Amino acid sequence: MGHLLSKNGKRVKKKKRKLRRNCFLHGPCMLCFIVHNPSSLAEDQLESASKLAERYAALGSPEDCARFLLSPKELALWEEQGKSLLSGVPAKLFRTVSAGDYSEMVCKRKCPPGAQRGAPCKQARRAFQEAAENGAGGAPAAVAPPPPPPPPPQFHLPLCILPSSSSSEGSTGGLPTGSGESPAGTASTATPQSPSESTPLVPSDSQGDSKACEADMPSINHLPASILLNVFSHLSVRERCLSASLVCKYWYDLCLDFQFWKQIDLSGLQQVKDDLLIKIASRRQNVTEINISDCRNVLDYGICSLASQCTGLLKYTAYRCKQLSDLSLITIAAHCPLLQKVHVGNQDKLTDEALKKLGERCSELRDVHFGQCYNLTDEGMIALAKGCPKLQRIYMQENKLVTDKSVKAFAEHCPELQFVGFMGCSVTSQGVIHLTRLKNLSSLDLRHISELNNETVIEVVRKCTSLSSLNLCLNWSINDRCVEIIAKEGRSLKEIYLVSCKITDYALIAIGQYSTTIETVDAGWCKEITDQGATQIAKTSKSLRYLGLMRCDKVNEETVEQLVQQYPHITFSTVMQDCKRTLERAYQMGWIPNRSSLS
Repeated sequence: MGHLLSKNGKRVKKKKRKLRRNCFLHGPCMLCFIVHNPSSLAEDQLESASKLAERYAALGSPEDCARFLLSPKELALWEEQGKSLLSGVPAKLFRTVSAGDYSEMVCKRKCPPGAQRGAPCKQARRAFQEAAENGAGGAPAAVAPPPPPPPPPQFHLPLCILPSSSSSEGSTGGLPTGSGESPAGTASTATPQSPSESTPLVPSDSQGDSKACEADMPSINHLPASILLNVFSHLSVRERCLSASLVCKYWYDLCLDFQFWKQIDLSGLQQVKDDLLIKIASRRQNVTEINISDCRNVLDYGICSLASQCTGLLKYTAYRCKQLSDLSLITIAAHCPLLQKVHVGNQDKLTDEALKKLGERCSELRDVHFGQCYNLTDEGMIALAKGCPKLQRIYMQENKLVTDKSVKAFAEHCPELQFVGFMGCSVTSQGVIHLTRLKNLSSLDLRHISELNNETVIEVVRKCTSLSSLNLCLNWSINDRCVEIIAKEGRSLKEIYLVSCKITDYALIAIGQYSTTIETVDAGWCKEITDQGATQIAKTSKSLRYLGLMRCDKVNEETVEQLVQQYPHITFSTVMQDCKRTLERAYQMGWIPNRSSLS
């Protein structure tokens, strides 16, 4: 008890020195604060306490300490001394603890990590029990227990749990038992209680409330794994690997789910090298899609290793990887016959040999992009068209060696084409006219075609009834008459792009008057567009939702402001309007302008 059991009992008389509280309870308790306060003790009480402390301090072995502490004779003396010391303390500050309670007194800080809360620590305490049964004072003498104090208030605060002890009624030394009586002259043999039979130190209702509170505590890990996987699917590879997977082991396992490693996006990561692709291929052979765009440190060897292991690859994207050659694409074509998408724009080393291999081995190919691959010619394009009849999308950009022969080959051998783009290629109206065979054509990109006449465009619009998007930008041959016929004949047309075309207000007025389907019109950089054309198309068109007037210098900004107020369902694109929308989005995202910029 408190200071009476302290090994530094000799220092009690030294009132002016600060005393060390190292009682066997290993922590300050209410008794420590009372006993260690010299002002609250009389001189005779200090002398009595000092004698007991000196006897205890002289002991050397643990066995002697156990016999001294647990002998009934000494316990009786301590009890009488304690009653005199605590005579002026309110009784409700302490609580009567029965012998059965000690089996539940488990210190959480001393429990092993895997131990269940409330379970007693597995510590050897048989020496103390034997010392209690075979004490130095012989047979234990019966000591009348003190009257129990009134029950304490039911606080719902967690109490510190003490180390467990296998104690008996005979070795309690006058501590009140559960029944409040102790048989005189007899020593009863106690058996250790199990955690399930012991009485917890915390009140039962408080313990139940704490468990219920923990059970009701919401946690994201309580969600089904399928929902968490769906959430993680919206993260990038960097976010999953460097952030989410480091939260806990459960999240780490979820981030290793196979579905995240079926579609791998490594675009823009300059630290990606061949060794990473080799590791992915060796551990995850179910990769179906990979994007290594702008990965300048990935070489042919890494791509070949990946292709040889991941034979189920469906989509391969490698924009601006100028270091790659034909070997990468040839190996992919040889090992991945189910390939459906190949986007390898801006690769200077790519030649017709790679396209021929794709045509031979990848008959399931549906989407190809070879923009700015300047070494590709009609030979490779024709071989690709003949070997891949299921193609649906073909896009070329600035491929000067691709001519009308390639357009004709795709129109003849790929009837399922839906998207066709030959921007800046050496294509003329003689090749474009072959596209009228494509009944499923929905999007046509004919930007910057050097020899494109109005009659060819009108014929394509008439024959391709499914056409919904037409891009004629940078073609000075397109005039008002062509746009008028397109507005009349294009019954499925929703988007038309006329940037830098030779059109006037008449073209915009015709679109607003004749078309009931066109939603997007971009007439930017058309110098002859004025306020009249912008006002009339906004007024007459019932389907218009976007009107591009960027750098149409004859359109006044005041007119556009009035149109914005009158037709709020239409988005008008000018320099000022785009700046205003950008600022509005910035304010919505929490951007605050700097005072220096305002000044």
